[in-house]
Amino acid sequence: MSGTSEYIFIGVGDVHDNVDMLARIPELKDAYGIIVSGDLTNGGGPAQAGNVLNAVRSANPYVFAQLGNMDKPEVNGFLEKQGVNIHAQARPLLKDGDAPAGTRPGILGVGMSNYTPFGTPSEVSDAQLGEWLDAAYDKADGFDPLLLVVHNPPVNTKTDVAGGGHVGSQTVRAFLDRTQPPVCLTGHIHESMAEDFVGKTKVINPGALRGGGYVLITVSGNGIEAELKQVR
Repeated sequence: MSGTSEYIFIGVGDVHDNVDMLARIPELKDAYGIIVSGDLTNGGGPAQAGNVLNAVRSANPYVFAQLGNMDKPEVNGFLEKQGVNIHAQARPLLKDGDAPAGTRPGILGVGMSNYTPFGTPSEVSDAQLGEWLDAAYDKADGFDPLLLVVHNPPVNTKTDVAGGGHVGSQTVRAFLDRTQPPVCLTGHIHESMAEDFVGKTKVINPGALRGGGYVLITVSGNGIEAELKQVR
């Protein structure tokens, strides 16, 4: 794809061991890569995450991924060894030489979630999510535009509603208020398939992959844009 001025990524999340919907995403054949925002498994470890990663790579070999709260903590090390991990990291979004002129697109990820009532495998304090975000952002200097991928949605948006209330992260919300990346891909709350704005940041939760939701992310000389879509 070198020499083109526009690149498409497919963003998904909450896979939970079920990748059946991937093959039905119509834009997948033209995609530069796939981004998994978290929850590759349903309480599994590296073996289960490996099955999902293999299926995703079969659809498209250029992958970014991070663990969610339903993945065991050791999935983080597995993804790191596989060279796809973005949790608590900032990395170039495109391969060397592919960035549109005058840009250096980057991707910043933070996985896991804040504490839930369910005691899932990878939960931390909301303060810890904020510390990871800040530390990764410090490493993101020079990336412009920047795509944020955070498993836990920001509080008080359409993307964090469960049981009639807002259950998202205060620190993710504060980070978005302060840094204003163009797009935040999130997940975690399956019933909140939605898009919303925090200031100028478009926040999109595609819900669980088995429901057919995904995000079409476009990277070009005009920046990063994103749209919530659903396989019908």
